[in-house]
Amino acid sequence: MEIGLFAINYGTCADPETAVRVARHAEAAGFESVWTGEHLVLPTRPPEGFTIPATLAFLDTLVALTLVAAHTTTMKVASGIIELPLHHPVSLAKQLASVDQVARGRLIVGIGAGYLEPEFAAMGVGLDERADRMDEHLDAMRALWTMDAPEYHGRYVDFAGVDAFPRPTGPTGPPIVVGGVSASARRRAVMKAGGWYVFNANREQAREAVDAIRTDLDRYERPAGLGPLELTVTPSGRFDAEAAEYYDELGVDRLVLLPRADVPTVSRHDPVPADAILRMIDTVATTVIGR
Repeated sequence: MEIGLFAINYGTCADPETAVRVARHAEAAGFESVWTGEHLVLPTRPPEGFTIPATLAFLDTLVALTLVAAHTTTMKVASGIIELPLHHPVSLAKQLASVDQVARGRLIVGIGAGYLEPEFAAMGVGLDERADRMDEHLDAMRALWTMDAPEYHGRYVDFAGVDAFPRPTGPTGPPIVVGGVSASARRRAVMKAGGWYVFNANREQAREAVDAIRTDLDRYERPAGLGPLELTVTPSGRFDAEAAEYYDELGVDRLVLLPRADVPTVSRHDPVPADAILRMIDTVATTVIGR
């Protein structure tokens, strides 16, 4: 089971120098990957249940991935997740191919449908369009990455007679990971992606999610060319060697850890001091990765 680190572009790591420092430390400690989060805008009047403050700093995902890719050599860089319906797939395909070139093939593209209505409204995209846009945008990007003469004809995306180089480093494009626990997200992961990502799940939620995706793997005919479905989880709560063993036995392929403060904080969204993130990396390297 691989270990990754989340939040390389927001909160404390919204500072570029800190992001590079943390990424390099994680790479030296044996972490397999670092992951960004994404919100293009945040609501100043949040809907019920949404607790992220509008003042929380987010470096743009693509900028942050390029930054850490340029300052690391072996560790994978991943988006966790890009809100795909809020991006134009032609420009996004170009940007991701460029990041993959900078990273020399170390890019993982995590995508999700998004859910925050004020964010969709600000971008001029209907929340009710997101499922259809997810499928169209992903297929359109793959067309640009893989077809000799790229073309795609859909409701939201339509092009032909164009091309874009450089292509990604691999012939099928960077690996795609679909985030989300809904039935449609699971189906999309099984039918269109190399992996599935469950974010901020406790042990019971992770087990239920793994059971659900295994049922879907029996239900849907997964294209053979996609290979085995890789399972990624960001666990909630306390993390130690015993927790790592639990997720490993559950069949999770990768854990992506949220930085957590080693002292009490007022809010879970308070930035975790950089030194605390580095100490967490060292602890995980000693107790989990180095076992």
